[in-house]
Amino acid sequence: MKISQEAAGNATFAQEESLPRVPLPALEASCERFLTWCAPLLSAGELEATRAEVAEFLRPDGPGRVLHSALEEYDATEGVHSWLDTFWPYRYLGRRDRIALNANFFFLFQDSDKPQVERAAGLVAGALNYKRQLDQGLIEPVVQRGVPQSMVQNAFLFSATRIPGAQLDSVRAPYTDACPGPSPARHIVVFFRGAMFRLEVLGRDGAPHSLEDLEAGLCAVMKAGGEPDADTSAGHFTTMARAEWAATRESLITGHPVNAAALDDIETALFCVALEDFAPADIQEACDELLYGDRGNRWFDKAVSLIVFADGRAGINVEHCELDGTTILSFVDALLNTPAEEQSRQSGARPQGLPALEPIVFELDEVLRNQAQAAAEAFAAYGAATATRTVSFEDFGSSAAKALGVSPDAFVQVAYQLAHRRAKGHVGATYESIATRQYRYGRTEAMRVVTPEMVTFTDTMEDPSTDTATRRAAFHAAARAHVTRAKESQAGQVPEQHLWELELIQRRRGTELGVPEQPALYRSPGWLTLRDDYLSTSSAPSANIQYFGFGSTSSRCIGIAYVLLPERFNLYLSTPLAVADQMESFAEELRGVVAELRGLLAPEGSAS
Repeated sequence: MKISQEAAGNATFAQEESLPRVPLPALEASCERFLTWCAPLLSAGELEATRAEVAEFLRPDGPGRVLHSALEEYDATEGVHSWLDTFWPYRYLGRRDRIALNANFFFLFQDSDKPQVERAAGLVAGALNYKRQLDQGLIEPVVQRGVPQSMVQNAFLFSATRIPGAQLDSVRAPYTDACPGPSPARHIVVFFRGAMFRLEVLGRDGAPHSLEDLEAGLCAVMKAGGEPDADTSAGHFTTMARAEWAATRESLITGHPVNAAALDDIETALFCVALEDFAPADIQEACDELLYGDRGNRWFDKAVSLIVFADGRAGINVEHCELDGTTILSFVDALLNTPAEEQSRQSGARPQGLPALEPIVFELDEVLRNQAQAAAEAFAAYGAATATRTVSFEDFGSSAAKALGVSPDAFVQVAYQLAHRRAKGHVGATYESIATRQYRYGRTEAMRVVTPEMVTFTDTMEDPSTDTATRRAAFHAAARAHVTRAKESQAGQVPEQHLWELELIQRRRGTELGVPEQPALYRSPGWLTLRDDYLSTSSAPSANIQYFGFGSTSSRCIGIAYVLLPERFNLYLSTPLAVADQMESFAEELRGVVAELRGLLAPEGSAS
């Protein structure tokens, strides 16, 4: 995640070192919060057992003290930007399952009346203009409520690719020691019908091709793409579990030297563009295709892939290891807020003729062809085993919540809990992503939504004997508790990532530190229950996107990606097919709950 020292001269990144460091919580504080956060989810016996393990963890010579001391020492080490510097690579690059559908996320852009090639060329032009501004340090650091935000993630927008590893993946990217400055690449990779093409979009002097040139280049790709050859596309390899893909990548290179050049073309490309030869039947299908559509037409390891369907509908699929939603929102807003013609003009684009185009061809022997086909079949089955649903509220948005005197995010999170209670009969561990980019190299924190007040609220609403005033008071108490916890989470007063990193230190250095075994805390009812998501939630507020989505995080989890804007509220839900009926029930209950809560709060609209 670290960027090169040379990048500090770029005005976009220049203030990074002056941002405050991510605060390292005190060990006792994290353990106390951990008990408070997991308590509403536990029985009395489970809570008592968890308390006992926390006490053992915290004893004067206990494992927690040793591990925390090691983390403090690491945090004070020269060159370390944050105590999370090692955590993030282990969290994202260390996962060994497939990242396609499981980790990558998507945005569905607002519709356009432009045809496919024109829409795609405009998006490419916008991205090239953004790169020009980034290279020249013209992207102003984001400021929220007067507080500057970390801009490091912008270094991973262009020519960044995740590389599979046997134990731990890595990232190939510019602004690093291997490539200290901006990406020197002049090409993108365009997919069509499972075929890949290297398309030069910048001239030799760095000037972008004109919109007309780009359209001509994309048309040439589609003409050259011919008949589908998707079954054995090398793109399928990126859907495999990471260690398996790492071994296959090694086979690609060692057995067939020409493949190293093909991989280099893809990995150094500024970004990918996937042109689809079909139009989704509806919004639901468009979202699903953006999340896990394949046909050999994706390279899921690429940081940014712009996807344009035959009807001009478009979106983006993002590899998550170095990029969070807030950074991609800024990028997408920059692409879509300015007309393509103006983007092209600003970038200095000029007519240069048909962009240089050449196919990217992999030599696949029978073994590799069979692996590609098997990967395609396995991923198609995995996608088919995932249930998804879009839910849209056209008569509700953040303005309506504010009119009721409630934090919009608190309103929808309270609604989720009541809908889940009615759909499944109980509340369950719920994750909400909280941005912490106000800190140096800051990313996100893991907020847990279920507070005692939230449980009391759902109990109150399910008790037919309670009156309106009691229900209203319970709602406001839950909403206030939610806002308080969100503020604490944004300030880094959160237990989970801290305790998780201590566990990872034990895995990496336990024997050296005298903690050879995993502390029992990490097998306690509290730890296991708190992190076993029933709901995993994240929001992406932008007027330029219709839907945002990601896969669920466990065998019974409902992933909830939501776009909450002043006048609309759109959700994309995902869950394993085995529990699809529960997701459908949740969706139907949520519709009723939103209406019910609006009615409950309308009479007084008291502030929360």
